[in-house]
Amino acid sequence: MENQQYHILLYYCYAGIEDPAAYREEHHLFCIENNIRGRIIISSEGLNGTVSGLKEDCVKYMDYIKSDPRFADTEFKIDTHHSHAFAKINVRAKEEIVHSGLRHLNPREKTGKHLEPHEFKAMKDQDDVVVLDVRSNYEHELGHFKNAVRLDIENFRDFPGKIKELEHLKNKKVLTYCTGGIKCEKASAYLLEQGFQDVYQLHGGIIKYGMEAGGEDFEGKCYVFDNRLAIEVNQVNPKVISKCYICGTHCDRMVNCANPECNEHIPICESCGWEYEGACSVQCKGHPKKRPYNGTGYYQKNTNGYNPYKGFYQKPNKEKIKSSFYDKADS
Repeated sequence: MENQQYHILLYYCYAGIEDPAAYREEHHLFCIENNIRGRIIISSEGLNGTVSGLKEDCVKYMDYIKSDPRFADTEFKIDTHHSHAFAKINVRAKEEIVHSGLRHLNPREKTGKHLEPHEFKAMKDQDDVVVLDVRSNYEHELGHFKNAVRLDIENFRDFPGKIKELEHLKNKKVLTYCTGGIKCEKASAYLLEQGFQDVYQLHGGIIKYGMEAGGEDFEGKCYVFDNRLAIEVNQVNPKVISKCYICGTHCDRMVNCANPECNEHIPICESCGWEYEGACSVQCKGHPKKRPYNGTGYYQKNTNGYNPYKGFYQKPNKEKIKSSFYDKADS
């Protein structure tokens, strides 16, 4: 099945869900029966997901979501791939669809003005504009917009604590951006709540900007939360900005440390990759649990014993699920 066309979907939708646990079960079953794999978060405030599947299965999945009036305006960023980008399906019910600690903010009611990629491109270099990256360190260190303000945060939930560092920008037009747009919904809303007057967000994030505006002035690669780890964005004036974690040479080749107890996602050049056998340090290279290195720096998660219908309140048709999930596409 290697020549089959797969799609990778990135999406989110802020919409009220009265019973997230029940909808999680329904949603999970649909994914299993249609061989959709990935990570999906469901909460009372909406949906957030990155999934992969054969093109026809992804079309069914998008139709399934949009057929629900609550999610009819969901926008999907669609990329192509040679295989599944995930090993399994994981659908979880959580308090927020992106962990921010800002549950009191509803982007349906208040958020920054959405800019389409061409609008963002036209505004980003104006004198009264500041471009603000609201992603985590490991993301913007791999790639970011030229001249963007980047915050020292390990997780998005740390964003509110950094607002004081941005006080001097209150009289500027603030253009926020992230990978797919979801973090900006809450980040821009919080900036407005804190007294920033003119706040915008890149609609569809870096991914949509690369697809529709050529990715101009996005330097480096974009970190993504699937098996690819990083993707090219800029087809106009690309530039490598990240450096090999080991030797310091310019490198945007993302790998997972071969030591599973470290498992850091970091740039490591090909030469150091082979020298350190996929590890990020001498200590990790010598770790007794170090995984064999094959030159890619990607390690398929062990799915032995994976039970896709574990935890359901009602038992689904296991034979139907097994034939669909395991036999329909690549194994």
